[in-house]
Amino acid sequence: MAEEVGIERIADYVGEEVTIKGWLYAKTGKGKLQFLQVRDGTGVIQCVVFKKEVTPEVFEDARSLTQESSLIITGMVRADERAPGIPGGHEIGVSDLNVVQCVTEEYPITPKEHGIDFLMQHRHLWIRSSRQWSALRVRATVIKAIRDWLDSQGFLLMDTPILTPAACEGTTTLFETDYHGTPAYLSQSGQLYNEANIMAFGRVYCFGPTFRAEKSKTRRHIQEFWMVEPEAAYVDLWENLKIQEQFVSYIVQTTLRERQSELESLGRDVSRLEKIEPPFPRIHYDEALEMINRAAAKGTTVPPEDEPLPAIAWGDDFGAPHETYVAEQFEKPVFVHHYPSQVKAFYMAQEPERPETCRSADLLAPEGYGEIIGGGERSSDLEYLERQIERHDLPREAYEWYLDLRRYGSVPHSGFGLGIERTVMWICGLQHIRETIPFPRLLGRIYP
Repeated sequence: MAEEVGIERIADYVGEEVTIKGWLYAKTGKGKLQFLQVRDGTGVIQCVVFKKEVTPEVFEDARSLTQESSLIITGMVRADERAPGIPGGHEIGVSDLNVVQCVTEEYPITPKEHGIDFLMQHRHLWIRSSRQWSALRVRATVIKAIRDWLDSQGFLLMDTPILTPAACEGTTTLFETDYHGTPAYLSQSGQLYNEANIMAFGRVYCFGPTFRAEKSKTRRHIQEFWMVEPEAAYVDLWENLKIQEQFVSYIVQTTLRERQSELESLGRDVSRLEKIEPPFPRIHYDEALEMINRAAAKGTTVPPEDEPLPAIAWGDDFGAPHETYVAEQFEKPVFVHHYPSQVKAFYMAQEPERPETCRSADLLAPEGYGEIIGGGERSSDLEYLERQIERHDLPREAYEWYLDLRRYGSVPHSGFGLGIERTVMWICGLQHIRETIPFPRLLGRIYP
């Protein structure tokens, strides 16, 4: 009896008879031959049906198959460098075929060009296409690499609340809901809770969905995204940056090793990713500002729109064009550190020698993908945080527990948040964040 196998393992079964269960991705016919491209969730392989080698019923079933029909195929695995598929180089000589369901309606997504609105409306089907399938396979590997590295480095997974009574990243991007008569908000971040967790466990991370009600339709923004947030006690800004560069390098190199076929399918230039290893360059906000304004004065343009790079004043945050320009000057991700305190969250530690700046850092990915990590050192100064809460007009009672952390055993500590979707977007070389998650929640779109 033929062994049932996944297509991604097919190279281990050359010369053996196997069974695969999947769906018809594409088909071509040539007289007595039918070439079936079959996918099973782990890969795509060419299955060759030769009229002389099967019953008339099997050949007729193969000839009449329609796109996305579900089927079970049994046959001999052959090595053939010309054979297409993911991974390529192998095919199956079919001896038997069982049609589970023959699709009778025309499949909505065809080789012709479709608009983005149409594809998003049919996202439940679009994820079957080779490009979306490859990107989402990369996503799964990125997530596993994240967990593996953090677990191996002594970080303990801590689940933090999705429903919260207060803001972490600013009150203007909150999704509000009703919690039995009390206002509550979908979490922007688990960081504040992780600051409590590190006082019990030393090094922790949370990993889950986060929500930002941003009125933005850029290629980098999404309303619901996944973020991993490590936090560590007795770690300052500079040690934090070392952790980040080791972390990101591990994610990239693991993906290169385990998802080569998928990256090739996406047309990714992996030579750019092969350079991602520690150390990453570090530049001060002041240096980045000078770099930007010098280029703006020369009329420099930035992709993807090739619009002029706007100048920026000290104390302003960087926009997408500024991040793109700065990152373009380096082959690796670059840290921009010591942003003005006024553009960062209330909890960031001040730099004692320049209190108008804070011990923050953003990690900007090259090739125009922008910030993939935001983080820094958190203030351990109770009085400063009390003033910050008042200055930002935050409800003191909602943060009383957070202030307790500075009353009972406060220590220097730091952390960061890495956005999964932007990281996948960069590693895959995608042009829009909507392709990095199975069912994206975009401004104005919540279906399907």
